[in-house]
Amino acid sequence: MRELVVEADGGSRGNPGPAGYGAVVLDPATGETLAEAAEYIGVATNNVAEYKGLVAGLKAARELFPDALVHVRMDSKLVVEQMSGRWKIKHPDMKPLAAEAGRVFPPGRVRYEWIPRERNKHADRLANEAMDAGKRGLQWEPSASTAGLDATAARNAATPPPSGPPGDATAGAARARAALASGAGPAAAPDTSGTGASTGTATGSGAWPTAVARPTAPSTAPDDALFDAEEAVAASVASGDFEAEAGALAPVGHAARTEAPGTGVSTTESGAPAAGPPGVPAAGTTPAPVGTVHAPAAPRQGWTGPDMGAPATFVLLRHGETALTPEKRFSGSGGSDPELSAAGLRQAEAVAEALAARGTIQEIVSSPLARCRRTAGAVAARLGLDVRIEQGLRETDFGAWEGLTFGEVRERYPEDLDAWLASPKAAPTGGGESFATVARRVAATRDRLTAAYAGRTVLLVTHVTPIKTLVRLALGAPPESLFRMELSAASISAVAYYADGNASVRLLNDTSHLR
Repeated sequence: MRELVVEADGGSRGNPGPAGYGAVVLDPATGETLAEAAEYIGVATNNVAEYKGLVAGLKAARELFPDALVHVRMDSKLVVEQMSGRWKIKHPDMKPLAAEAGRVFPPGRVRYEWIPRERNKHADRLANEAMDAGKRGLQWEPSASTAGLDATAARNAATPPPSGPPGDATAGAARARAALASGAGPAAAPDTSGTGASTGTATGSGAWPTAVARPTAPSTAPDDALFDAEEAVAASVASGDFEAEAGALAPVGHAARTEAPGTGVSTTESGAPAAGPPGVPAAGTTPAPVGTVHAPAAPRQGWTGPDMGAPATFVLLRHGETALTPEKRFSGSGGSDPELSAAGLRQAEAVAEALAARGTIQEIVSSPLARCRRTAGAVAARLGLDVRIEQGLRETDFGAWEGLTFGEVRERYPEDLDAWLASPKAAPTGGGESFATVARRVAATRDRLTAAYAGRTVLLVTHVTPIKTLVRLALGAPPESLFRMELSAASISAVAYYADGNASVRLLNDTSHLR
């Protein structure tokens, strides 16, 4: 039976605003473009445009091969989860479109996969071409499109060397694969997607429905790998103690990405849902690589990597409680900047005592917000160190949601909250920061600090989102992992960053000093 890949996207300049969709049908074996579709649809929301793009792509595939098996790839988590049956469809404008998409092919002949926006450029370009045409009062014409040419050029471009600052799991993974390819382990299976992009699921002949393809070429994901978690791996083995030197480097295989629907999500003070039932997605956009890591001339064989010397070790301390913490209210960098509560002051003293007993902290860097400065000050007083303020460590700006509970936001801004939960590119109501924006800021801050404190142990006093982001990036974990970590007030985590681009997560959410 013939297999096809459909990539679809939609966009709205205003949400709702002038909108359009794009879709492309690809041959999974060769990557050849078999059909394109795009249309300006007038004023609509992003989600409606995305659904219309899906319908158009499926219909284009049916016109080519009515009996095909279809692999749909989209960067809309909402559409993928709803069409996969894991999320309910509540919006009245989307229910008929989802039903229409479900009727194009018989049940069981279509499977859905979320991909990062960077791997959906062909359909994204078609959608933008359609919106550009609509702005001129016209409809999209296939003869005027350059989306296919751009996509082909991107696939044919030479693969650059692994790049990224310390902590980029992709660079470390590429080095591990290079060592294995030289004789230390079995060769990776070739990429059978035909597009030059790793999708995590093979689409070639005989691969339906569960085979996994692993590319032999190093991943070229951008620095923070926000949307390219399919091939990102944690390349280091944690020692179990954040003061200890890491003694081994180990490649870790492909991680499956499955989500289940979740309801009644509880939130931490940062506004991000706390650890609990999975199913609430998060994502964003990726910044460009910042640096280049060159592979050693003769990598060692086996599990032991080259001696990179002492790492830059970040001991990550979440500030103590404020009055908003136990009420689980959004408290970011755009609100009232609350001080520590009485409980928070006790927590700060307890963590200061614990860190003084360890005796390994050499520098202290803090977020500019009052709750972090007060927590850092308690530690600094015990250790006799100064506190440096770093703006990049501040919490997310939650806009109009500052000070509200998750339930209050759901009641007042239901559509904005749904969009925020569905896409890391979406910002809170009133001009707050998206998780994508925060990830870029945190990654840039990480780069500066690892360069400034190479070989030293530094206490970073910061917030939920920056700490979870640093841990996620170090592990090369998918964006959804932000919602699957517990991070208590005054807890300690730790990540070590090596000169070759590897990172080792040593500790997460240690609260033993508070007991």
